[in-house]
Amino acid sequence: MKMYAEILVEIQNKHVDKTFTYHIPDNLQKEALVGKRVLVPFGNKKLEGYILKIKNDSDIETKDVLEIINEEPVLNDEMLDLGRFLQAKTLSSLCSCYNVMLPKALKASKKNNIKEKKVAYLKLTGDLDELLEKVSTSSQKDILKLFSNEQEVLKSRANQVSASAVKTLLKNGFLVLEEREVYRYQINEEENTQKKVLNDEQQKAFLEIKNSLGKKETFLLHGVTGSGKTEVYLALIEEVLKINKQALVLVPEISLTPQFVKRFNARFPNQIAVLHSGLSDGEKYDEWRKIIRDEVSICIGARSASFAPFKNLGIIIMDEEHSESYKQENNPRYHALDVLLKRSANHSCPLILGSATPRLYTMARASKKVFKYLALKKRAQNAILPEVNLIDMTEEVKNRHNILSEELECAIIEKINKKEQVMLLLNRRGHSTTITCSNCGYTYRCPNCDITMTYHKSSKNLRCHYCGYTKYIDDFCPKCYEKSLNYYGMGTEKLEEYLENVFPTAKIVRMDADSTTNKGMHEKIIKDFADHKYDILLGTQMISKGLDFPNVTLVGILDADASLNIADYKSNERTFALLAQASGRAGRSNKKGTVLIQTFMPENYVLQCVKNNDYAKFYQYEMNIRKTLKYPPFYYLVLLTFKSKDYESVSKEANKAKEFLNNKISKETIILGPTTANMFLVNGIYHFEILIKYRFDENLIKALKELDNLVLLNKKVTMDIDFNY
Repeated sequence: MKMYAEILVEIQNKHVDKTFTYHIPDNLQKEALVGKRVLVPFGNKKLEGYILKIKNDSDIETKDVLEIINEEPVLNDEMLDLGRFLQAKTLSSLCSCYNVMLPKALKASKKNNIKEKKVAYLKLTGDLDELLEKVSTSSQKDILKLFSNEQEVLKSRANQVSASAVKTLLKNGFLVLEEREVYRYQINEEENTQKKVLNDEQQKAFLEIKNSLGKKETFLLHGVTGSGKTEVYLALIEEVLKINKQALVLVPEISLTPQFVKRFNARFPNQIAVLHSGLSDGEKYDEWRKIIRDEVSICIGARSASFAPFKNLGIIIMDEEHSESYKQENNPRYHALDVLLKRSANHSCPLILGSATPRLYTMARASKKVFKYLALKKRAQNAILPEVNLIDMTEEVKNRHNILSEELECAIIEKINKKEQVMLLLNRRGHSTTITCSNCGYTYRCPNCDITMTYHKSSKNLRCHYCGYTKYIDDFCPKCYEKSLNYYGMGTEKLEEYLENVFPTAKIVRMDADSTTNKGMHEKIIKDFADHKYDILLGTQMISKGLDFPNVTLVGILDADASLNIADYKSNERTFALLAQASGRAGRSNKKGTVLIQTFMPENYVLQCVKNNDYAKFYQYEMNIRKTLKYPPFYYLVLLTFKSKDYESVSKEANKAKEFLNNKISKETIILGPTTANMFLVNGIYHFEILIKYRFDENLIKALKELDNLVLLNKKVTMDIDFNY
């Protein structure tokens, strides 16, 4: 019987965003299943793709499928449906939506060569004493003696004695070789931590969510920093496992994962898979297969773990739901929350959104009873919220305290003397942000992006944090050749250098994107600081949330105003979350915590709300501004970004798009632009933007699809569509 397959090939270009029909040869028909990866001829190439449909006839002439790649489907029914959901939600190509779900080893891509890791073991074929009598060389005897107290021996261990002797013993039938698969990622085992008794607030939240098990329901768990949200998660997952269901837990940062995983593993040993970008491609492949094989019941991971292929989810948890890392910044531009809401409906299970500083969008949904609101207003274990003080740097700078205020410097000394620990937040990496020649005025700028580059002193490199361009720098101006370079601005590298001079006896560690490039560095720094190998931990926003160090009693925040001055409607919301989360790292045990925030704008309402730990006041104030200016959650936004290496082409295309939209969409919909983007030139590419604000517009999606197809005709220009801007 003839069989044909509708196959989505790996080309992610929207021009070919469709399936192609292929004939399935007789010898492959038993293996051919929807969701499997296949190799097919495409033009003069061989490409991989996914089987989306199998049928018995075709009205066109077809080529043959060359190979079925996987034994099992890599896309189950739910994932196939999620891909179509993402395509409709983001207007991205269907292939990009499927590829974003899978680890690299399972994506449709001709570049994949990731296999299972096998370890070779040797076993005896007979009695040890009898075999020893039959061998003649000392090296063969030494290898056989390794089995005196063991049933099997690693081949690599035996090879250390003599690889040639191992070959001879195998050839003569004295040993047999057995290969077994091993998983590459291992959770560091720790002693079981004592199960904590939930306090009244935690118990109330636990019971409310427990009663919703088996139902599609979304909860906002709004708990102050240190209120014990994680204990509520653990108690709920315990209930879910009792009814033989599975749990999906998302965290926003790689830096959070080690502490989180260890805590969960102590409670649920050998039941956890981990998925995040810090793992190697092989490790991700192994963790994915643990889930597919039903070897684990819990997955902990970052955004990509949204797609973990569980078949029987009982609960979904999105911790630190306010984090921007839950939004993907390239195609498909999805937000993890949209995926989790869909999966919550698919599995009829509750979704918990946990945060001390919920997004305004989330709180607005809770206030309208779309999400159920649960509050944890007190810290667990009777810990007290830290005292937060704002330090006016205007006066400090006059007294030449440019980096650390006198109050913060004295507080650091006091804490170190008391054997307590300090965390310092400066949300800017590198050493200096601008280098200028005082003789001729020359300033180092990125040749691709036309912005100043950041100086990294440890490598003597200038680096563009937008396109990655790097340039070695010496002490002389490249224009006038004078030794007259001045270094302005400060990043974490420069702060570390300053701290080492001011506190020479203190042990200091830095945690930012530069100090954690090597695999495992996040975990090492966190463990070493928890073990008090360091007195001061300084870093960027990656240290601001989720981390729990009982001995940290002082948090200092430098340059708190920086994120307030960004031209973005979410800058106040981001700043409040960042500062409130960072403040929450102090005083998480029975020791009193203090937070000192250095600012040039101490009267700013955002900073005042952080000082008073007043989320409600911040929410009301910011919502009034959003309503007046017609921003989310009162309006939806779509950002269209037009990109090209040719300025005239992109400018012309953006203006044509504005004219097209004016004729196609509702008159109530607001179209702003086109205008140049904040980062106008990145990596030699010009960027123009159009911002669309709308409430209800039934014509918008259709118009955007038409516009997308029109822009595709211009080979010089591309357009990105961002619905979650």
